[in-house]
Amino acid sequence: MKKTDSVWVLGQKITFHPTTGDYDLIVCETPAGSQGPPPHIHSRYKEAFLIVEGEMEFFVNGNTKTLKAGESLDVPPGTLHTFNNKSDKKCVWVNIHSPKGFTEFFETYGISDSEDDAIAKSVNMEIVQKVLETAKDFDMTIPEMPPV
Repeated sequence: MKKTDSVWVLGQKITFHPTTGDYDLIVCETPAGSQGPPPHIHSRYKEAFLIVEGEMEFFVNGNTKTLKAGESLDVPPGTLHTFNNKSDKKCVWVNIHSPKGFTEFFETYGISDSEDDAIAKSVNMEIVQKVLETAKDFDMTIPEMPPV
């Protein structure tokens, strides 16, 4: 896979951009009405989000905030977070993980953008279950959610 290829991961279109620094840089597209990953914590990675187009709702340590184009969010290690696009338009955003290495998660679970039904395949329950089972291998702790 070339680093500028696009894949779908858990309903998000991920486009890789190579860097020479100690960080991963990707451009993402979240379709209208799409949920992001399960709420999770990175113990090692710092993460930043920059909204380029549209808007995205973020859940960070129990607080919800909607970011619009031009706004950014910094998520330090140890922070419970997730996101979703509740709007009726796609959201395009830049995502940075530091130090470098988190793109391995996207490469492992990515479905090539050129495959038929790539979006649907990326949220197939079998893949979601594998993500839940292997999250810790990628510095993702997914806390158990209390019953509703």
